[in-house]
Amino acid sequence: MNIIISKTEKVNLKSINSSNQNAAIGIFDSGIGGLSIAKCISKQLPNENLIYVADSLHAPYGDKSVDFIIERVNLIAQQLINQGVKALVIACNTATVNAIKQLRTRVGIPVIGVEPAIKPAAKLSKAKKVAVLVTQATSENKRFLSLINEHHNGAQVIIQPCPGLVEIIEQGQQHSPACQVLLQSYLQPLLSQGIDTLVLGCTHYPFVQQQINAITGNAIQVVETAEPVTLQLSRQLAQTNIVNSSNQLGHHQFFSSEPSENQQQLFNQLWQTEVNLKPFIR
Repeated sequence: MNIIISKTEKVNLKSINSSNQNAAIGIFDSGIGGLSIAKCISKQLPNENLIYVADSLHAPYGDKSVDFIIERVNLIAQQLINQGVKALVIACNTATVNAIKQLRTRVGIPVIGVEPAIKPAAKLSKAKKVAVLVTQATSENKRFLSLINEHHNGAQVIIQPCPGLVEIIEQGQQHSPACQVLLQSYLQPLLSQGIDTLVLGCTHYPFVQQQINAITGNAIQVVETAEPVTLQLSRQLAQTNIVNSSNQLGHHQFFSSEPSENQQQLFNQLWQTEVNLKPFIR
């Protein structure tokens, strides 16, 4: 599959609508974080074909402008639709809160996004103290703040931006002393404030959940979004009658806007099997 497109090429996305049940689902993130979503989709919907795109050249999106994020989301979505995908999953919290609304007005296929699980976390919290780990861009986003106002259910919600954490995960340094120091600096103040529920508000963060659990202990409930996203995708596929009808295991393809030997190894490690990482648009 040749996935090269110039930035000047324009396609009327609204006019493209795949009804092919056996077509792939397009999943994309600013980097490798969305693999946490893709893995859940692969497990729960094993017959579905998947195309995963890591926009690693521009990771993290958390320090980019809204206009830049929208441009990249539209460009990647355009190319995936050109390849005939039947649904899109924006496996990135920052991209979802900044770009999903306008993308849905432009495309004719289901678009599923990822938002921090404020509502279930607020219901779980007995102390009514919830913290959300997010990127800088998400922490300042009006839609994200509205989500908290709508779903806090009487709980105090503490927003904790985590600059630098996505970069460490993108470099495969989850087990490094630097990662430990960074997590300690973000989590200890939250523990001091008496939180009992922690929301992972970025799809990269489940890849350091083991390290988070070691710091927070068993008393803190950690909530992430892979299962709810997969459930919503499953509903959308059923409602639009595009569930894969094959009895065969799905085929998975992986692309990156900045492929390298190190990233190849990281994909293999996180996907827990060897993948063929190919170049995507830059």
